[in-house]
Order: sequence, then structure tokens, then C-alpha cells
Amino acid sequence: MALNTSADAPLPVGEVSRLIGGWIDRLGSVWVEGQITQLSRRPGAGVVFLTLRDPSHDISVSVTCYRQVFDAIADVVSEGARVVVHAKPEWYAPRGQLSLRATEIKPVGVGELLARLEQLKKSLAAEGLFAPERKKALPFLPQLIGLVCGRASAAERDVLENARHRWPAVRFEVRNVAVQGVHAVPQVVQAVKELDAMEGVDVIVVARGGGSVEDLLPFSDEQLVRAVASCRTPVVSAIGHEPDTPLLDYVADLRASTPTDAAKKVVPDVGEEYERVRWLRDRARRCVEALVEREERGLAHALARPSIEDPHRMIDERADQVASLLDRGRRCLGHHLDRAVSELTHTHARVVALSPAATLKRGYAVLQKADGHVVRAPGEVTAEEPLRARVAEGEFAVRVDGTVDGTVGGDA
Repeated sequence: MALNTSADAPLPVGEVSRLIGGWIDRLGSVWVEGQITQLSRRPGAGVVFLTLRDPSHDISVSVTCYRQVFDAIADVVSEGARVVVHAKPEWYAPRGQLSLRATEIKPVGVGELLARLEQLKKSLAAEGLFAPERKKALPFLPQLIGLVCGRASAAERDVLENARHRWPAVRFEVRNVAVQGVHAVPQVVQAVKELDAMEGVDVIVVARGGGSVEDLLPFSDEQLVRAVASCRTPVVSAIGHEPDTPLLDYVADLRASTPTDAAKKVVPDVGEEYERVRWLRDRARRCVEALVEREERGLAHALARPSIEDPHRMIDERADQVASLLDRGRRCLGHHLDRAVSELTHTHARVVALSPAATLKRGYAVLQKADGHVVRAPGEVTAEEPLRARVAEGEFAVRVDGTVDGTVGGDA
């Protein structure tokens, strides 16, 4: 009720503050909706401070809550999020400040959906479905591309036209499905499984144009995420526009910002490839020419060496040495032969002078028995024993005819 006050009978500030606090206490706990504009979570503090703002009227109010209250939604709520807060208004009399003491905080509308998606995302990530090592590389030049999209949609037109413009020979296997609503998830899952089982499909593109968060929810469905994770064929996600990031983007082997971007990433540009081939061919030619030039310089350097420039020079030098050694060997051998001949001549002269033949030439004869034994004394022969007499010009037979005074006589 109104107070009776006047300039002559004013209320003290403390009384006014006390009365305001009483009126606020009678309000009780209320549910308040707003947008978080400031958030303060001090490490170790038991209380979290935040500012809740009404974006329609540019009005803000401070909110405090115990840490365990905010921790329940800390993973999905941050500055800028819209939330519903169950709180009791409080009046801080010393500073005349109004605040809300929150006992429960919930995301609002899309925020609640995003919160559930965030929790699902964390759960799937913990299973390893988003791990980079699970992602498969796309083929350089796919011959057959599977396309999952809405019937007669802009996404289908963008993918087909851009892909065929880049590589006219590319072929598509298109599956038209519902891309939003209650039938979207089962149809997209069925199309992905069919294309994955089809022989010859090199890559699968799941494409959809932009839309609201609610429109794109089918592409964050857990069933679809697990179906794509189990595909043996590489999958490309081309959902919405650049800011849109459904869970399909995380599990796919490649994320494209738009359907047009998907066509550019999946199919190479024939002009660019021709240019790359030309550049590689020119580079290969330069490398070969440089190699040939380097080898030619090396060959010229090798040919300039004396051993290659005049290969007979070494042979001629060795031939002179061989001729010198041969001449020296001949001279040495001649000296040895001359000395040997001289020694042989002297030896031969001595042998001739001392040989029995020389004695025989002086008129002597050598008597031999029938067995060839030389007779040296008369007592070695008997009467009538036949002997052979050897002289310088030959030999003849003799016979012993008697013994006289110790000498032997004989007849020829």
C-alpha cells in the first residue's frame, strides 16, 4: 500500500530499502527467461555470477547461483545462450541492488535442442566415431559418385552441374529422399546403405541446402551418424551453409561447406589437371635436360683427361720400358751365354786332352774282355782267352796265345 510521505516527513533510505526488500520477498520464486550476456565462474568459488538480459527491452538483471546448479548445464550453456531460470528475487539493502538467486537453469527452445545435440556429440566422440584416424581418403578421380539429396532440389542441381562442368565424364547414382521431417532419417539411412553396398560407387555425397536448426536436425540423428560411421565407402557431408555443423559433418570422411563445395572437393577440374600435367611435363623435361647437361659436362671432363685424350700414350711409354728391359735382358743373357760357351770350350779342351780317345790316337790300344771289362794286368786273362782291342779308328779281336815272363802275347 502507498506510504504517506512528504518533504517534511520523508522516509530514511534504510527504511525505503527495507520496504522494497519486503515487497520483493512477497513476490516469491519465479521462472524468468532471458539471454546470458555476462558469465563469471571464478576457480574455487562456490557461487557463479551471470547477467540475464531481455533482448526485446534491453533490460538486464544480475543472477547468482550455487556452482552445482550451473555445473549441471555448464557444458551446453555459455554467453549468448537463452535460458529459463527458476529463481527467487533478492534485494541487497546496503547497495540497493536487485538480483535473482537461481535454483535451476534450463536452456530454452533451440538452446535445449542444441544442448541435447551437444550431449550426443560428446557421447559419440567418446566412442571414437569422430576420430581423425577413422576417416578414409577420397579417390583422386571417382568414376561413379553416389548422391543423396532432396528431389529436384538446388543441392542436387549444384552438385551435378558443378561436378560435370569440372569433369564431364563423371557419372552419378542419385537417391532422392526426404531431407527434413519425420521420414528424413530412415530414407537417408536407407539410401546411404544402398549406395555403400553398390559395386562401383567410389564416394557418397549427402547434400542439402540451408535451413533452420530444426530443419537440419535429421542430419544430427544418432542412427544416421552410426550408419555413416559403418560405411566402407568414403562419405562427404554437404549440409546447409558454412555456419551449419550437424553431427554428420563430424562423422563424415570429408566436410564440405556447401553442395557446390562438395562437387569441387570430390571431382577434380579437368582444366586444372591438364595444367598440372603440363607443368609436371615441363618440370620433367627441365630435370632431364639438366641431367643430360650435367652428364655431358662430366663426359667432357673425363675426355679431357690425358688417359682418355691420348690412350696410346701410356702404352707407348710402357712399350719403351718393355723394349729397354728386353734389350737389357738380351745383353745379360748374351753375356751369360758367352761366358758359358767360353767355360764349355775350356772344359771341352781339357776333356779332350784327358780323354782315352786322345791316348788312343797316340797309338795306344785298350783291351777288353768279352763282357767289356778292361784288362789292366796280365793276370786278368788266361791262355787262349778271346779279347777285343780298341784303337783310335775302331776295334778288332785278339787271342791270348801264351804267357811269357809275366807278359801276355796274342795274335790278331
